[in-house]
Amino acid sequence: EVEVEASGDGMAGSDDEVGEQVEAEDVREAAAQPAEGTNGDAVDVVMPKMGESIIEGTIIAWHKKPGDKVGMDETLLEIATDKVDTEVPSPAEGTLQEILVEEGETVEVGTVIARIGSGSAAPKKKAPEKVAAGESRSGPKAAPTSATATADDVEVAVSETDATARVISKTGSDGRFFSPLVRSIAEKEGLSMRELESIDGSGHGGRLTKKDIVSYLETRKAAPAETRKPEPARATAARAVEATSSMADGRTEIIEMDRMRQIIASHMIESKRTSAHVTSFAEVDVTGLVSLRNARKDAFLEREGVKLTFTPFFVKAAVEALREHPILNSSVEEKRIIVKKDIHVGIAVAIGKTGLVVPVIKNAGDKSITGLARAAADVAERARNKQLQPDDLQGGTFTVTNIGSLGSVMGTPIIPQPQVAILATGAIKKRPVVIEDDRLGDVIAVRQMMYLSLSYDHRIIDGAMASSFLHRMIAELESYTLDSEF
Repeated sequence: EVEVEASGDGMAGSDDEVGEQVEAEDVREAAAQPAEGTNGDAVDVVMPKMGESIIEGTIIAWHKKPGDKVGMDETLLEIATDKVDTEVPSPAEGTLQEILVEEGETVEVGTVIARIGSGSAAPKKKAPEKVAAGESRSGPKAAPTSATATADDVEVAVSETDATARVISKTGSDGRFFSPLVRSIAEKEGLSMRELESIDGSGHGGRLTKKDIVSYLETRKAAPAETRKPEPARATAARAVEATSSMADGRTEIIEMDRMRQIIASHMIESKRTSAHVTSFAEVDVTGLVSLRNARKDAFLEREGVKLTFTPFFVKAAVEALREHPILNSSVEEKRIIVKKDIHVGIAVAIGKTGLVVPVIKNAGDKSITGLARAAADVAERARNKQLQPDDLQGGTFTVTNIGSLGSVMGTPIIPQPQVAILATGAIKKRPVVIEDDRLGDVIAVRQMMYLSLSYDHRIIDGAMASSFLHRMIAELESYTLDSEF
């Protein structure tokens, strides 16, 4: 897994050094437009455009309900795109009259999602009654509770399994969102969730479009009947009974993956499918760097207003190594290698205990240690406060993840596509090591040691290149002394 850096000695950034971003005011303006036929008394809240490549968004949660008073710039809702989750401030002051798009729905940019006015809330529309899997409108059915279920129980299990298979969720197991239109077509045509997930999407980020599902249905109808035979009822029933039995004994727990976890899973699997992953390791003596940082951190905090962590030193060392090994600052497109002249470094930031994002320090190659410290602090702070914009997460050419801040000694991180390499920096530990002394010869001394882990795409990067890159990083990190300037 891609390891992440948490708070404390974590990442750091800068208001003027992190590239273009959409500020709260821009998001607010993008989400507002006069409501039609209201003479300016009401404002339509629309799905804002969160970056040039973003064409739709998903509503995660409404922070207000119809009838609630809303202040200007007060958080109204949270939305998600395929790049970032963010809060949307209210574009107007007044009363939230109605919510037009419910939580979990995905709509295109510009779609009216709510209305704010000076009057009272509009009558709430009655939502269609939902029937849960394995439940009729007259009440739920009992499920078999053991592997010794009777034939009648098996028939019930088969029926419930079939019902479950026909329920189309808003989100697939691979993290893809299915629009209301796609779900409607799937349910009308009798497609199962598993079948829907098997269809390749041509939309943004692999999303399924109406054209995709219609094309699939045409192919499906033309396919020979024997290629579309359903799973035997006996196998389906056995699986249903087995699953019910395991839950009945109280020794299992089902946890639904949240949206961030689903997206991470999808990206990691896709990266493994795309790149031939190899990881090389190196050991580095950072005794001088530790002494320098400990001696300067208080003065640096007072002068710059941000903590002096090890992250900017690691990023700086990676930048210097990338200058001499530009192939690691590239991407692969079919049979072509696209080498990037600019160095944009992503840094992994932990969101709670289970999530992570990788904001990008743009033009990291042009920044000093101080500039990198400010830039890292800024993007990390905004990441944890849900203030990142999609542009903050795009354009990375290389990634550094400080797994040592969480106590890990070394790791094998997964490459974030379309990059070809990622560096993990392990925990710094005091260890007895053998060092060479011109006067005393070989001696054993206590030194501050750490491991570097470089995962790279073996399609274009060989072990010799990776080792050379790591040796350049070692030279940079071991060059620091108490007298070093930065």
